[in-house]
Amino acid sequence: MQTKLIWKQNSQQPDNTENLAFISQWWSSLANKNVTLAQRLIPDNGALDQINWEEQRFDESFTIINPQIRGITVYWCKLNSADLERNTLPYQLVLDTRRQQLYIFPKSQNQLIIRVGLPEVSYETVEITNPEAECKQISNGNYLLNLRDTIQHIEVKVNLTPENLSLLQQKLRE
Repeated sequence: MQTKLIWKQNSQQPDNTENLAFISQWWSSLANKNVTLAQRLIPDNGALDQINWEEQRFDESFTIINPQIRGITVYWCKLNSADLERNTLPYQLVLDTRRQQLYIFPKSQNQLIIRVGLPEVSYETVEITNPEAECKQISNGNYLLNLRDTIQHIEVKVNLTPENLSLLQQKLRE
């Protein structure tokens, strides 16, 4: 599956209608979930990859109520202000399925982009230098990779399918 689905108003792309249906279903699935909403100006050169999405002062985090797309208008409410429905009419929607973020390009403000989605996942990083390593096959046909740092007293156990073990071995050879 693609990681980015695009719907664009008046597009002749054959998957435009299906993309809007999928985006609408995804948007509705956010009901009662905590989301983040950020608005940014699109750079004059149009380079969206230059937008700084680091948290800023007016970014919001809230529980979204009644997220829906009716026609092509995107609607939502905040939990504590459910009587105040917000909406925007977009000329384009881009859903990043990997990051679970919807980018809304409002028709009324074509220099603006709104990003709404699930909070970014952050990973805890544990750094181990030259650990003891052991890999053995376990009863279900998978492999157990055990990395042990005797100085920091950290042990990491990784359960790998044969396919993932092969992929790891391939990446280590590169």
